[in-house]
Amino acid sequence: MFEDFIRYLTRKKTRVVFNDLTVNRPVSSFFGLDRGTPIDRYYIEKFLASRANLVLGRVLEVGDDTYSRRFGAGKVTSFEVLHATSTARSSTIVGDLTDPSTLPKNAVDCFICTQTFNFIFEVQKAIQGAHALLKPGGVLLATVGGISQISRYDMDRWGDYWRFTTASVEKLFAPVFAGGVEIHTFGNVLAATAFLQGLAVEDLPDPALLDAADGDYQLIIAIVARKSLNHG
Repeated sequence: MFEDFIRYLTRKKTRVVFNDLTVNRPVSSFFGLDRGTPIDRYYIEKFLASRANLVLGRVLEVGDDTYSRRFGAGKVTSFEVLHATSTARSSTIVGDLTDPSTLPKNAVDCFICTQTFNFIFEVQKAIQGAHALLKPGGVLLATVGGISQISRYDMDRWGDYWRFTTASVEKLFAPVFAGGVEIHTFGNVLAATAFLQGLAVEDLPDPALLDAADGDYQLIIAIVARKSLNHG
């Protein structure tokens, strides 16, 4: 199957030869955005689709409300958007995840926080901030990157600090979320290689190649973290 994958790629306009050790530049430096659907987004959206039943009530998302609307259709009563500054037109909540004093307490039923914690240096404080935002019994649906290139856009603006594993996620989230933490991994060696090369899902002969999970190649780590019902 992998040989078929290589032959397919070599028929593309951009020739990819993984066994050519003289090539030291990726096919794309933009996570595959310029070629189609980024491979990490394939996993993020697969995760959120599997937890769409939890996207309900007052739902908060970072940056915009795309996923809240996509996965919470008919179940969301209020779409909220978190930004660190008030200059963003789409923001309904302005605050810093690392400073709970800037955030509304016990405010939302669901917080969708995808690919955010990698770019916050004080990540433990940010997790505590996410916990503070949730109502008792509320749920955080988060994803973090494990295997990835540097995001130059983020690095040049606020920083790209962390790459995670299931072990680090467990150590970070479990002490904060007494209601329980589920951790899921997505990725395999083919997915990791393709992602680092900047290939898109559409470059693959079959997207199902991405679905085989190998815990030693944790490209995306997804977290379902619940705030306990008795935590006011």
